[in-house]
Amino acid sequence: MKDVDAQELNDNEILLDSMLFRMIRISENVKKLSTEYRENENELPWNELIGLRNRIVHDYGNVDLNIVFETLKYDIPDLLERLSPIEEKQPE
Repeated sequence: MKDVDAQELNDNEILLDSMLFRMIRISENVKKLSTEYRENENELPWNELIGLRNRIVHDYGNVDLNIVFETLKYDIPDLLERLSPIEEKQPE
C-alpha cells in the first residue's frame, strides 16, 4: 500500500479484495488474544480492530472505501509501529 493511492485501490478489485481480506484476518487474530493480554496492552484500539471485521463482512456493500484506504495507508502502519515494542518484550 505504500505507493498506492485511493483511486488505484478503488480501481484494482484484486488488490482491494486482498486488502479487505487482510483487514478481516487482523480482526480475527485480535479476537484470539486473551482478554488479559488486551487489558494489559490497553493503549491499543482492540474494540475497533475487532469491529473492523464485522463492518467489512456484514456491511460490505456500504463500506466506505475512503475509510478503508485511510485505514490501510495510515492506521495499519501506525498500529504496526505501536505493536513493535510489545513484540520486543515478549519471551521467545
